Amino acid sequence: MRLVLIRHGETYWNEQRRIQGGGSDIGLNEVGLKQTDMLVSFLKYEDIDHVLSSPMKRALVMAQAIAKEHNLAVEVKEGLREIEVGEFEGLPLSSLTSTFSQLLMEWWKGGTRRLPGGESFAELQERCWGAVGPLLDSQDANRTVVVVGHYFVTLAIIFRALGFPLEYLARFRIDSGGISTVELSDYGPRLVTFNDTSYLWKVLGHKAGRRQ
Repeated sequence: MRLVLIRHGETYWNEQRRIQGGGSDIGLNEVGLKQTDMLVSFLKYEDIDHVLSSPMKRALVMAQAIAKEHNLAVEVKEGLREIEVGEFEGLPLSSLTSTFSQLLMEWWKGGTRRLPGGESFAELQERCWGAVGPLLDSQDANRTVVVVGHYFVTLAIIFRALGFPLEYLARFRIDSGGISTVELSDYGPRLVTFNDTSYLWKVLGHKAGRRQ
């Protein structure tokens, strides 16, 4: 089984450097739409069996474009919605005294503490894994499942699959349009690629996916 985990393309709030969680259904901006077109071309010759998506339009637009190219339907999963950040929703990143990942680490501690008005990392992991877990029971070991989601959704799935502890969270970064691949086999899970944005560079330049 191969999980291809994709963070959605750039949005207007990414451009403005604002925190966007599960409470803000912000659309892709012009860069994000270009990223979508290039991602579809990049994945054109991949053998994709299933496409899952967050219900949020910044992810769903990208998932629908990928699925259309492969004559597939998108399975929308509420569990793949971005983390509920509560009182932090919409705040400019410049107003924080640390990175958002570091701030979350302080709030989450052991993973069970909730953000003010939001949710914990443990809750996020549970609902994300609930969305992808049933497909992992497939007997077809060669199946490829594309999951289009969000920054923390992608990390939650990777951390759960590989058994990474919460304290590693601030050591990882996923750019807009970043692709990560996890292979699950009898030998255990393996992170094959992480945050691959190489397909964007020729056209959009090295800054294409750098806004969080």
